[in-house]
Amino acid sequence: MGIDHDIPSRAAGAVHRRALMVRRTSTRRLEKRMTSPSPTPSEASHAGEGTFEDLPLHSKLRKGIQEIGYRVPTPIQRGTIPHAVLGRDIIGTAQTGTGKTAAFLLPVLERLLEEPRGRTHALILTPTRELALQAEGFLRKLAGHTHLRGAAVYGGVGMADQERALRGGAEIIVATPGRLLDHMSRGYVNFQGLKILVLDEADRMLDMGFLPDVRRILQRLPKVRQTMLFSATMPPEIVALSREFLRDPKMVQVEERTVAAVGVTHLALPVPSHLKTDLLYELLKDEMMSSVLVFARTKHRADNLARQLGQRGINVAVIHGNRSQSQRVRALEGFRTGEYRVLVATDIAARGVDVKDVSHVVNFDVPHEPEIYIHRVGRTARAQQRGDAYTLVMPEEEQDLARIERLIGMKIDRARIPSFRYDAPRTELPGRGPPRSQGRFQRRPYRNQDSRRRRG
Repeated sequence: MGIDHDIPSRAAGAVHRRALMVRRTSTRRLEKRMTSPSPTPSEASHAGEGTFEDLPLHSKLRKGIQEIGYRVPTPIQRGTIPHAVLGRDIIGTAQTGTGKTAAFLLPVLERLLEEPRGRTHALILTPTRELALQAEGFLRKLAGHTHLRGAAVYGGVGMADQERALRGGAEIIVATPGRLLDHMSRGYVNFQGLKILVLDEADRMLDMGFLPDVRRILQRLPKVRQTMLFSATMPPEIVALSREFLRDPKMVQVEERTVAAVGVTHLALPVPSHLKTDLLYELLKDEMMSSVLVFARTKHRADNLARQLGQRGINVAVIHGNRSQSQRVRALEGFRTGEYRVLVATDIAARGVDVKDVSHVVNFDVPHEPEIYIHRVGRTARAQQRGDAYTLVMPEEEQDLARIERLIGMKIDRARIPSFRYDAPRTELPGRGPPRSQGRFQRRPYRNQDSRRRRG
């Protein structure tokens, strides 16, 4: 793996050339196995399986689908929509990025087209603020040619606007559990006319400690209703919840992905733990890394990494559960527009990150659960593009990386930057101020209004 030693600032280019070589090798292997031209990822997944015209959806919804640019339904959509529009309870198991949001939004809209305005007919519970905003925004696009309205209800912002939306009778509410319970305790919500309940990312709500809140909400809803539950996995607690609250559900299971996305090149970079930040900074010297999503294991590590990168002149933002809603929105929008080149995130906060042109995903910490790796690297190489996933792995993380390799069914190539000092002693940057690129947005600590229990 060669490098131009006359240009030290381009040392990280060696890793990118290695990634390109791995990508070309993988392509050659694939070409040997194929006897005909390769279809696109979309064609390969859905060839010969119909279009949205074949699904029982109103023409008003088809207009919204066309405007979004959807052409072929995904497996979770094909399996869910025909049964859900008839009012049947659904259990759907599918990973993030498989189209499950449209799989439940479209039948919800279809079933409510003939319902009167001014009453809440459907409730969608989701674990995070970002997912609530994402679903509500998607709902607005799909319902653009109908009379149906949606409202997002989540913590970290004032309650007044949400109260007005709830009292105004938005037909569809997308909410996080904690904030919804706050509104329910104040009498702002009337669910007497509720017909449909959707539990999205149920396993993530379990991981975040929201299951008791979810049960309290469900116990206060009408007993006669349609319930749809979607989850990437089905731990025992979620199975018990489904048995308690769903009636003869239709099981829709999408085969679990063993690779995060078509077009992702995987590389591991072994490094001592105290040099991870230095190695990441060395990588970021290469302009090829134009839009970089970096995953850290904890909120503290995310803050510390963003601070150190900011001190070195990197335009960086950070997103995790302790950031206020305005800070999270500003960080995401700045990352989308290019104001921030790097976004440091924790796994839970990143569930709602929907940025199309992420050039690189960097695992600053190797995840303990191999499935989390798939979620992470799936943030790049979207829309049939290519992307790179780099994992900084210290010796004690090798076992976690080996479990990831077993899950994805491939050995991840290792790479080193020749000019990087892997034997350098531990050093600390002076100062403990906020990242330069985030200024005042990190000076005032965020006080969680819902501190008495974990909230959305």
